[in-house]
Amino acid sequence: MITVRVQSEPFDVSAEAAALSRGRTDVGAVVTFTGICRGDENGEPIAALTLEHYPGMAETEIESHVTEATQRWPLTGVVVIHRFGRIVPGEDIMMVATASSHRAAAFEAAEFLMDYLKTRAPFWKQVEKASGPTWVEAKADDDNAAARWIKPHQAAE
Repeated sequence: MITVRVQSEPFDVSAEAAALSRGRTDVGAVVTFTGICRGDENGEPIAALTLEHYPGMAETEIESHVTEATQRWPLTGVVVIHRFGRIVPGEDIMMVATASSHRAAAFEAAEFLMDYLKTRAPFWKQVEKASGPTWVEAKADDDNAAARWIKPHQAAE
């Protein structure tokens, strides 16, 4: 089961994760990560986070990384859901869930997908603060985290 959705509506993390193992006996591990909108940005309170994307492009980019994850690890299922629009603190922004017969593959694949979503998925974030709206810039830490997944032949390209 592979699911990739980009949507404005909230989602049910538990139901999405449960669907990965429902009726199956070959799933030994389901790993989930949920990104949640924090109430501050660098210590300054925020009112909301607004995410924008190019419809179709975002899904295609996420699907390509899900395909790569399924080629790297023996996964039995993957769910990636990313929201767009205005999201207030405490609401879920996105989730990654990976299922496999063994935990190591599920953990590594989930981390791989998270690192690539942070650096490659075409989303733009604007934070609403009392001082006014600001766009969130890419972070070097996120690029460094994603770099560890680059295969040697990819780095030379």
